Amino acid sequence: MSTGDLLNIEPQELQFPFELRKQISCSLQLLNKTDNYVAFKVKTTNPKKYCVRPNTGIVLPRSACDVVVTMQAQKEAPSDMQCKDKFLLQSAVASPGATVKDITPEMFNKETGNQVEECKLRVLYVAPPRPPSPVQEGSEEGSSPRASVSDNGNLNASEYTAVSRSHADRLEPQDHSSEARALISKLTEEKNSTIQQNSKLQQELELLRREASRSRGGIPIMYVVIIGLIGIILGYLLKKA
Repeated sequence: MSTGDLLNIEPQELQFPFELRKQISCSLQLLNKTDNYVAFKVKTTNPKKYCVRPNTGIVLPRSACDVVVTMQAQKEAPSDMQCKDKFLLQSAVASPGATVKDITPEMFNKETGNQVEECKLRVLYVAPPRPPSPVQEGSEEGSSPRASVSDNGNLNASEYTAVSRSHADRLEPQDHSSEARALISKLTEEKNSTIQQNSKLQQELELLRREASRSRGGIPIMYVVIIGLIGIILGYLLKKA
């Protein structure tokens, strides 16, 4: 952090995670530690390469302001990954209630006797963040993947997925057990229904036999065969249930 009489500037280096053909941004925080309105202006040695928003502005007393610096997409990477570009941030006391429209170049001219502070910022290329590692398969039996915590205390996206997947795996056996219980209950009901129907048919058969014995003295062979087939079918269904 750069500590001046007017502004605290953080960070002191503009770090860009360099990637080809991709716009990259980083931010600066300007903290006004005075009771005055402070005007600022950002300059760079390579204005065509960078876009600064806002490049001029007013920081209210005891307040902070963020400045976003965007590097345009680059077609080639420097061989040594070193960047010679530099930024200069100038700050000066502005009149109370001043706005961006009130900022003039003369405010940052030391020759006019104005109190002007300057902070030089260099540019660094850093390695881009590595993609999250895929979840390893074939973990030890009985073990579940552990979610690690990143430096800022948050779970990475891939690690959350792993946690969710582990939680789903623990729930699946319970779902299968519930389905099995429902199937057993259904089969038991069908079995009881078949037993009741078989008992009822046996009672009707016994009643028919008695009536036939009283009336004719016997039952026709075809009728006995039909009743026997019905009994065999019911017995088969009972065994299958």
